[in-house]
Amino acid sequence: MDPAEEFRRHADDCRTMARSTVNLEDRAAWNRMAERWLRCAEQTESETTAARIHRKSRAVGRHAA
Repeated sequence: MDPAEEFRRHADDCRTMARSTVNLEDRAAWNRMAERWLRCAEQTESETTAARIHRKSRAVGRHAA
């Protein structure tokens, strides 16, 4: 499983926990945790995309020389 997918799974788990609790403070905490996991997933995807672009540009540069 790639890291972004795993982070999204953790976010889903947190949302499930939020729905299952009746305490509003606990629910808010679970939802905040879910948002943090989603930000981690987005950051990981962004970094992965940037790394791919960098590798491609380096490969193109070597072929052009």
